[in-house]
Amino acid sequence: MTTNSNSNKTVLVTGGSGFIATHCILQLLNNGYQVKATVRSLTREPEVRDMLKEGGVEAGDRLSFINADLGSDSNWNEAVSGCTYVIHVASPTPINDYKHEDEMIIPAREGVLRVLRAARDAGVKRVVLTSAVGAIVYGHKPQTKPFTENDWTITTGDVPAYQKSKTLAERAAWEFIEKEGGDLELSVINPVGVLGPVLSADYSHSIHFLQNIMEGKMPGCPKVNSSYVDVRDVTDLHLRAMTDPAAKGQRFIATAGESIWMVEVARILKRNMGVLAEKVNVKELPNTLVRIAALTNPTAKAVVPFLGKVMNTTNEKAVNMLGWSPRSTEEAIVATAESLIRLKIIK
Repeated sequence: MTTNSNSNKTVLVTGGSGFIATHCILQLLNNGYQVKATVRSLTREPEVRDMLKEGGVEAGDRLSFINADLGSDSNWNEAVSGCTYVIHVASPTPINDYKHEDEMIIPAREGVLRVLRAARDAGVKRVVLTSAVGAIVYGHKPQTKPFTENDWTITTGDVPAYQKSKTLAERAAWEFIEKEGGDLELSVINPVGVLGPVLSADYSHSIHFLQNIMEGKMPGCPKVNSSYVDVRDVTDLHLRAMTDPAAKGQRFIATAGESIWMVEVARILKRNMGVLAEKVNVKELPNTLVRIAALTNPTAKAVVPFLGKVMNTTNEKAVNMLGWSPRSTEEAIVATAESLIRLKIIK
């Protein structure tokens, strides 16, 4: 990608203050694009610019901000105006004390459709939607073979509301493209647990759990299996899916590799972080103990459905089709821990 050929192209990134979105803005600017970012409040602009500075980029006038909310029609037409591509990262964040799952499902689905409609009407070439592995791996019987892009979360089962919202929003997006998308193209990225260098104290759920391990807040590791990926590689995959003709109409799982048990995450930290990992507990907790704790502890309760389940996914499609080459899981874990220490988030 040469810088000069991109300088006349503008990309809209929605949810511009979020962890993945900020890294997307960083890589787009590094690749010479003009960028517009939507934020729910323009007061976030200085904070986003500071995060980009932490990532080594002075955005200047190559980046502009616009106030737009997924729950409202206003400003979306203006936001997509003049854009060649849209990277739609914004999604309602998980609500813990919701009364009904529709509180998450409706805004996620309506939000995606708002963005797609505006993009289609503005003549945008392609939208890259950030979905989640949550739209792939839930509601299935236990299986040992890795999940692929052909798998979909079965929403009739016992699926957490946030993952259900991600699934139904992605399904609505594909349906929109098929029935009323016109010339608009769609590609979808389904990341697993996103790790990598934090640029401020605002970052993904997966990183909070890593921080808890580092700070010794966990009495041990529940038998939970996850895949991880570095945010810089998630961003790289978004940019590949944005421009590669082969990515049109495709979804891609963003994962560094094989899934690992939580105790292995703890061991990687112990192995690489030396004295900084002295509070890390490498003991695996018996499932029965976690189940007992779940009776009174909301965090433990959230973990129970995942105990002992292998959540393996494959990145073969992204690697083979788009030439994607992610860092290893170990590198992603270490980069996260190092950045948390560098920014003094972990003392």
